[in-house]
Amino acid sequence: MSSEQGRKVLAQNRKARHEYDIEETYDAGLVLTGTEIKSIRAGKANLSDAYATVERGEAWLHHMHVSPYEQGGRFNVEARRTRKLLLHRREINRLIGKVKQKGLTLVPLTLFLQRGYAKVEIGLAKGRQVHDKRQAIAEREQRRDLERALSGRE
Repeated sequence: MSSEQGRKVLAQNRKARHEYDIEETYDAGLVLTGTEIKSIRAGKANLSDAYATVERGEAWLHHMHVSPYEQGGRFNVEARRTRKLLLHRREINRLIGKVKQKGLTLVPLTLFLQRGYAKVEIGLAKGRQVHDKRQAIAEREQRRDLERALSGRE
């Protein structure tokens, strides 16, 4: 639950950064019901299986799990329903072009609160092959070893 740039991170999709190379990121608002935002503020959301699409000129977030709010009663909605993403028209048009042209996918990376509004960081991602994943792990290990060696000298 870190806080950077006035953001309170509520959920992260750690698997996405391992499975994909992220080329660009966009911050998108979410259209939510009252009980959903209360549940999200309580930290009861999960992005692990989520993905985003652009259909008929609108961006949508699929399979994000938001647990039902405990005091919600009959106002609770389905936990994995499709939610609309709020982006500027030019951002949506750019995403449509990139996804069609280069075969990229839209992956939600983090769910955060900014000035009281729930937002999702969407990454324009390209899938990694198995050997690319191994190479990324090796590079990360080398960076860690280098940082350990440098911190030990000081």
